Amino acid sequence: MAEQERMVEAVLFASADPVSVRDLETRMPHGSDAGQALELLRKRYEGRGVRVVQVGEAWAIRTAPDLGFLMQKETVETRKLSRAAIETLAIIAYHQPCTRAEIEEIRGVSVSRGTIDQLLEMEWIRLGRRRMTPGRPVTFVVTPEFLDHFGLESARDLPGLKELRAAGLLENRPPPGAMPVGDATDESETDEDQTELFEEE
Repeated sequence: MAEQERMVEAVLFASADPVSVRDLETRMPHGSDAGQALELLRKRYEGRGVRVVQVGEAWAIRTAPDLGFLMQKETVETRKLSRAAIETLAIIAYHQPCTRAEIEEIRGVSVSRGTIDQLLEMEWIRLGRRRMTPGRPVTFVVTPEFLDHFGLESARDLPGLKELRAAGLLENRPPPGAMPVGDATDESETDEDQTELFEEE
């Protein structure tokens, strides 16, 4: 098992992308238990400068979160996301799988093809299953690359509304123009409508 642990460590260290247990086992000798080796390796790295972390269904070696400030000089920001792209990405992350029409329903404005293309090019979103509704619209979901970038194990680890408001990222009331003028629906009804809108087929 010690030798298997070394093998897993070598693959994770050399790989630029997270590696699944299945991929590890295909590389290792027949009969190896990559899952157990991973667990032992994860415990061995606890409290160290790097950690073995789960990213979606795969695993990777990443810098300990509290030491991230040491890497600031090595980080190169190639581009900034537009406000439209940020909003679209957030909607997909919190409501996935969702269609373009559902994104536009939440944002209140149309989504340009360029915004979706940019997120697809960055590999932060991908195409999901088609809805079993008229027209069979395609859905969008976030990718393991998105989870890895933000240090999330799964989309369930995204901060909730209370956390976002506490961090000052959300206002306690909707921005002007968020609801149509003369709309008599209250907040509870709006939430219910959204829940129904994003129920999976």
